[in-house]
Amino acid sequence: MAKKATTTEQSLESIMWNCRNALRGTVGGNDKNRDAVMGLVFLKFAGDKFDKRRKEITEQYGEVPAFLEKKSFYLSENVFYLNETSRWSHIVTNASADDIAVIIDKAMKDIEDGNPPLKGTLPQNFYATLGTRPEQVKMLIDEVNKIDEKRFHDRDLIGRVYEYFLQVFAIDSGTSNEKGEYYTPSSIVQLIAELIEPYEGVVYDPCCGSAGMFVSSIKFVERHNGNRSKISIVGQERIPDTWRLAKMNLAIRGIAHNLGERNESTFAEDLHKDKKVDFIMANPPFNLKLNAQGVTQDKLNGDPRWDGYTTPPVSNANYAWILHMLSKLDVTNGIAGFLLANGALNADGVEGDIRRELIENDKVEAIIVLPREMFYSTDISVTLWILNNNKKSRSLNGRQLRNRQDEVLFVDLRRWNENIYEKKYIQFSDEQIDAIKKIYTEWQTNENFEAVPELCCSATKAEIAAQRYSLAPSKYIEFIDHDLEIDYASEMARIQGEMREVLKAEKKSQAMLEEAFRGIGYGID
Repeated sequence: MAKKATTTEQSLESIMWNCRNALRGTVGGNDKNRDAVMGLVFLKFAGDKFDKRRKEITEQYGEVPAFLEKKSFYLSENVFYLNETSRWSHIVTNASADDIAVIIDKAMKDIEDGNPPLKGTLPQNFYATLGTRPEQVKMLIDEVNKIDEKRFHDRDLIGRVYEYFLQVFAIDSGTSNEKGEYYTPSSIVQLIAELIEPYEGVVYDPCCGSAGMFVSSIKFVERHNGNRSKISIVGQERIPDTWRLAKMNLAIRGIAHNLGERNESTFAEDLHKDKKVDFIMANPPFNLKLNAQGVTQDKLNGDPRWDGYTTPPVSNANYAWILHMLSKLDVTNGIAGFLLANGALNADGVEGDIRRELIENDKVEAIIVLPREMFYSTDISVTLWILNNNKKSRSLNGRQLRNRQDEVLFVDLRRWNENIYEKKYIQFSDEQIDAIKKIYTEWQTNENFEAVPELCCSATKAEIAAQRYSLAPSKYIEFIDHDLEIDYASEMARIQGEMREVLKAEKKSQAMLEEAFRGIGYGID
């Protein structure tokens, strides 16, 4: 049985690889090729869901046009209504047409026009201007058409396909020009969800990228047999193409959301002012320079988001992100899990002042340093921060939490780098995520939590203050000098034995060389 599953997975991977390669070498470039593939994947899954719902309506009401074409019958089940020329079957039938690119563009426009939640989401007049040959588009359609839920019995086939393309295109994008920022590796997103446990309430991401955090929160609920209808999605994204990609990602999965009516920088204009949320999951751009985006210090001064804290600088947005997210959290029980560059742990000046204020106000619950090479857009090690507005003793999700006020958990995972994929990138296994969560929950619940050298420890506010409010785990976690564990006598004996053998072999080689020269009459004695 396991062997059969492996074969299926390989077959699907092969199809997706062919999709990836269908447009390789086109003039569109990586980003446009990504959007070309993702657009067709959207049409395919939208068409599949439409066909499935249409069959259900037929079984219930028969072949009655008034019912089959009734939009509300589809929208009530989170299925987009598609007119005849926007259905995937129409695309497949006309895949060999010379004007197939125009047909696809029309399908995109018709779907968006007929479904208000998709306004501003789907690519418009895109395929006709992509610069591809009709046979290339046909090849891509043929490959996408093979991705069928009837063939691949995957619990989340849509998600798997989307994640694959987001991941490979992020890897291909490299590190220049902020490319690859739209995708946060899935194992990290899963880890954040497991730690903050978004079972019920509003989940917010101020820089939501392709909506991976939101999808993972829904997956978390489903994985733990919760009710996804109890989760509300609120977010914002600055980059237009990425904003549209996020809306497509959520829409095709039937996830209701509010990402604002347009793309916009959170700092230029907060589209969700005065909104309080229960959970935050985020991966803000590292070390973003706000002044490079036209945000002046005058604009930041007096902003109510920093009330009670020092105003963050425009030269680096790390602490502006922190304070923005803190301002959004429900003051009673709000919890946030987000990523930042390690430099924020020790930053001085204004950033150091804000960090001291965060610690004195007891907002920091956990600091978890991740291994290097986990991100496609940077090779540096980054930090997962957990902020919590309620560190008091209480019952939560079936556990009795102890009072953790004035304490911070530190975890260093930089050595957890053995799980390699795509030649060099690191990801967490499910077992590793479970192990990290166990450390976190053990610290939350056990009054006698024990530190583990080179891995984790708990530090008090007073201990952190003594370290000038540094949040670098290396300041608090015990690290063992492994040189002290070496038995020098036995080690030197081992080296001595190896050198003896080397010298013996060298003497033998020299004797053979001398004998060879003597054999030809040229002794070198």
